[in-house]
Amino acid sequence: MSAARDYNLEYRDNTRKYTYEFDYILRGYMMQSFVPFLVPGKALEMGCYKGEFTKLILKHFSDVTVVEAADELIDYCKREVSDDVKYIHATFETADLQAAYDAIFLMHTLEHLDDPVLVLKRINQWLTDQGRLFLVVPNADAPSRQIAVKMGLVPYNSAVIESERLHGHRKTYSLDTLEHEALSGGLKVIHRGGIFFKPLAGSQFDEALAAKVISAEYLEGCYKLGMIYPDLCASIFLVCEKGN
Repeated sequence: MSAARDYNLEYRDNTRKYTYEFDYILRGYMMQSFVPFLVPGKALEMGCYKGEFTKLILKHFSDVTVVEAADELIDYCKREVSDDVKYIHATFETADLQAAYDAIFLMHTLEHLDDPVLVLKRINQWLTDQGRLFLVVPNADAPSRQIAVKMGLVPYNSAVIESERLHGHRKTYSLDTLEHEALSGGLKVIHRGGIFFKPLAGSQFDEALAAKVISAEYLEGCYKLGMIYPDLCASIFLVCEKGN
């Protein structure tokens, strides 16, 4: 990451909110997708935002470390999540991690990195022999994204629009480009998939939920449909193990 970046500024809302209530719902479905692949031991979360996923990690791991570049977010999580978590204020490129980890979570963060392959190579070194990386990014080919393209709001599926750029986005991934970078980082991909079929934008989901237009059963249906159509999900993910 560039030293010129202001990580405390990037997570703040601009013309587009950084996080919608839908995103917190999505995090729950992410962990639900990962549970069959978890192995016990030490966990590392790379980028914590306000700790909603950190809370989910703590339900499965007692030894949790967080690396976060925004010191304001670390202060927030120490107050609101848990001070039992070990917090490291550093970029992923400069973090000095002595331990090896059995689960590493890189959630909606790879798209923010200036040199993602470099970071993936470092992750490969931080995994134990039985450890697994859970790598998740927003999907360029989500139906809501494709609709935005047809509406003229986004020039093409994998574009990075200005509001995303201000939030630190550097790239928008599809499954093939995500897997290419994981393999370029030396990792071994053991599973791939999508999380939550996404017909609406995050803001539209928030409005529909507030108006009670859609129900918890509808959300569950979208999650199950996403298992059939991973290319049309809100997020795409890989489960990776240590490569040679």
